[in-house]
Amino acid sequence: MTNNFTKYQKIIDEFRGQVLNKDFETKFTAKVAHIPKTERFLIKMELKRLAGPCTRLVDLRGHVDGECKVYEHEGRSHFLDDTAIKVFEENLAFYGEYTFGVYEAVTNTENNFRVIYQKEKAGIKALQINKKTTQKVQEKTQYPAQLFKFGNYYNRIEERMNFSIAICVTVNGKQIKCNSSDISVNGCKFRIPSIEKIVLGQVIEIRFLGLEEEFQFGSSDVFEYEIKNIQLIDNIQLVGVKRAYPNEGIKDAFKQFLVGFIQGNKRRYKINLDNSISALQSRNFEQYVLPKLNELPIFIGKKDEGSLPKYVLTCPNNQNIYQYWQYENKHSALNCLITPDRVKRLMKASVLGKKLVVYSFIHKSDGKYYFYTADEQQLLQNPEFMTQFLGFGSNKSHFAITMLSMSNINKDNVNSFFTLSESLGKQNQYLNLPVGEEISQKIEDLSSLIVVSDITCDNLIATYKKFIYDNISTTKIKAFGHKRYNEALMVEEVGVNYKNHRQESRFKYNTLVDVSLENTTWEAESLDFSASGLKLEFKKEVSLKKGDVVFLSFPELQKITSLFDLKALSYAVVRINEKKTIANLRVQIDKHKHIGRAFFKALIDKNKDKLTPDEYESMVPSLAKPLRNIYSSSLNILSLIIQTSGSRYKIEAIACGQEDSYLMPLMRQLSDKVNYYNLYPLLSNLSATNAFMVNLKKMHSSDAPVSDILYVSIKPDAETMESKVITKLASELDTTALQNMFIRNALKRGVFLCLELKLSRADAPDMDYLNPELSYISSYAIHRGKQIEQNIWSVSGVVQVFDITQEAMLRFKLSS
Repeated sequence: MTNNFTKYQKIIDEFRGQVLNKDFETKFTAKVAHIPKTERFLIKMELKRLAGPCTRLVDLRGHVDGECKVYEHEGRSHFLDDTAIKVFEENLAFYGEYTFGVYEAVTNTENNFRVIYQKEKAGIKALQINKKTTQKVQEKTQYPAQLFKFGNYYNRIEERMNFSIAICVTVNGKQIKCNSSDISVNGCKFRIPSIEKIVLGQVIEIRFLGLEEEFQFGSSDVFEYEIKNIQLIDNIQLVGVKRAYPNEGIKDAFKQFLVGFIQGNKRRYKINLDNSISALQSRNFEQYVLPKLNELPIFIGKKDEGSLPKYVLTCPNNQNIYQYWQYENKHSALNCLITPDRVKRLMKASVLGKKLVVYSFIHKSDGKYYFYTADEQQLLQNPEFMTQFLGFGSNKSHFAITMLSMSNINKDNVNSFFTLSESLGKQNQYLNLPVGEEISQKIEDLSSLIVVSDITCDNLIATYKKFIYDNISTTKIKAFGHKRYNEALMVEEVGVNYKNHRQESRFKYNTLVDVSLENTTWEAESLDFSASGLKLEFKKEVSLKKGDVVFLSFPELQKITSLFDLKALSYAVVRINEKKTIANLRVQIDKHKHIGRAFFKALIDKNKDKLTPDEYESMVPSLAKPLRNIYSSSLNILSLIIQTSGSRYKIEAIACGQEDSYLMPLMRQLSDKVNYYNLYPLLSNLSATNAFMVNLKKMHSSDAPVSDILYVSIKPDAETMESKVITKLASELDTTALQNMFIRNALKRGVFLCLELKLSRADAPDMDYLNPELSYISSYAIHRGKQIEQNIWSVSGVVQVFDITQEAMLRFKLSS
């Protein structure tokens, strides 16, 4: 027997679904009279098989070139794209029910990747396929994405019900009959023609014609409302109004009626959830982006002697910046980076919309750290010495390139209330409380926010290392050195995390540890430990890297136990700081039980009451949330949200607090959709996107970010997208000459941008933070709630985009 019915496909298509008809035998015999009996029998069996009932579920996510969605049929939920839905319904009409014929037609559509691959392999280039391929190429010039902004989300004081009734509006003495679009206890919305002249704050009169049967109006059936907002949509004004009460404190019968009317009918007419859904989507991306920050927000206090850092928001990704600016005794050295004079220069630069580039290196002497820093404005006063300083500093082991930006602190963004207000429910009302008096006073004592971005990478250092510094003046270098002060700078570290993502409890504990790798042994001290890992601080710099397997011995702990042999225990290095002095280790198990984990588990179980837990919390309770709110609302770096779509990844969302980036209006201009941004400048370089997606599949949420640099040239007036935007990776421009040539040509064409992209694997979402709004939405629109929850769990990674064009232009001028 053969299963290949390709040459008889036309006959099968003609008789699909007819095998049970009375006249089937007559028609079929006449049609296949020229076919051998054996083949006829097989075709008939195939038609009967295809007409057999099917119960299989179809899930095409990741298998077709299209966006899949839930398709319900006879109580079954399939995941189909638009093409598959059309084929499903077309074949359903032939067969009359869900059969194997319908199933196979849906799983073999023209846009199925398996079908496309088979046709390409066989060399079939049909006209229809060529047309689809052409359309696909055209679509690749558009990478549409929506913007989700962080900040003080709009809160409605009361529920608004979608309710359309006849009303009569009196404006400027003229009566206009129209319909309401929604209604609340103290307000409503309606549409009127744009020719009617109205202004914000104007008081109008409304008569609710559609409610006259429901409510017994007394002496007056006309109520005054104040215009609060006006939107113009297709020459129609959408007007939002709020009730104006002439006599405060007097019970209003119409208001009492609306309370009961809305409460009793809101499930029937549905609550307007637009603002809650919009806020929840942004809040969802916010709790993914902020714990993966690659910049260090520093809150500056008000001091008589000058501005000094007071609080820093930290997470695992920006710990390298925080730890770089520390002395060997762990005291903060941020006052070397943020000096009073530099703050003044930064303030002037921020007024012009610019940042301040700072170059630094650390000199070690007698075990002590000495910081040397110089910003671009200081160095540009002597360009010859500038190249010498950068050549000298870049050849030091702890050379760093830092960008500083400044913004004012908006006290209005301290609180970020849920968009439910009075409808939140008593059990969750405590989540919506404003910050206390103590926290408000601490925020009041802050003057500004300075954000520190470390943009150091091998590609940039390689350029600076070529600068000659043989005749550099040591006296001039010393002028950029910073004195060490006996009094430590008091900077409080505040964790940005929404919740503790640690899998095990961690406890602070100091004990001596001997660390061995091959023939080398270092002395270290533990900072904290859990059952499966610990953090060590070495007494001097070590030559370890992520992935190394080391052997640990605990001489002091061995004295208190004879049950465990605490020598030569294998641990893997999972993270190490830039100075090579602090490392995080995890137990390394080959075949047998790990003695170290067994010992620390027993130690924790027996001494839980005595050990000090490391909760990663600030010394001042409830300070993290307001600082996080202030920072997120001013966040101007773009974050691309990577979400799963079946077995593939997609990027269709941008998240930020402010649209200050020069890239945003350019991407909006390149888009062919209103209110969308075209990510073509960021995603069209397939080498970059493919590398990121491959890395993302391998990454864990605890891994350090993967970074790359993208050079972008944009000619806005070019005809095609390919000629408008040209992008190159730093690896493609692997010499200074190639980089300079690209920058020079880009400036001639129009716009040049240099972007540093940093990819991080996302943590699991904090549903406690999202559940109040999600539960509220689900209670009135369960389908929207399920869709949003699926969207929440689909986030896999975050790419943060840093605009380092300012540094690139400085590098270009110096190297030219």
